[in-house]
Amino acid sequence: MKGMAEDRIVVIDPEIMNGMPCFRGTRVPFKNLMDYLEGGHSLGEFLKQFPTVTREMAVQALEEAKDSLLARIA
Repeated sequence: MKGMAEDRIVVIDPEIMNGMPCFRGTRVPFKNLMDYLEGGHSLGEFLKQFPTVTREMAVQALEEAKDSLLARIA
């Protein structure tokens, strides 16, 4: 089922980047994507800087973040 912890694209592993939430299978923190977008940069620019993250991974991570936020404020 989508949304289960093992299906999440952003994961926390104490062995990777000191437990900072990162894209699964990479050392790229999710915060980097948020910082890029907040700074007015495009998703395409982020993907060029971090080629280990695919467009699909980035979109899924943003959807998961949106769902998490909506669940918290609902």
